[in-house]
Amino acid sequence: MTEALISALFIFVLATFAGFEVITKVPPTLHTPLMSGANAISGIAILGALIVAGDKDWNVTVILGLIAVVFATINVVGGFLVTDRMLQMFKKKEVKA
Repeated sequence: MTEALISALFIFVLATFAGFEVITKVPPTLHTPLMSGANAISGIAILGALIVAGDKDWNVTVILGLIAVVFATINVVGGFLVTDRMLQMFKKKEVKA
């Protein structure tokens, strides 16, 4: 049990460092497409959280799965709203005659 926990923690720390290095190297012009990709990943997290929360008995995993569904949904909706607002900045404004 402790070996699995240590290996999972090791992978988490490596993924954190790799993610930080990748994100800091992204130029500002690519932030909108990157945010859209992050929203897709959060959508996958919602599916995983639904699978975890899908048990009939109420226990800790169901409660944590429900919390994960709520937070991932907030992340997806907020991300799409921000992406839409950023894309609105690039539209040409109509000139009234």
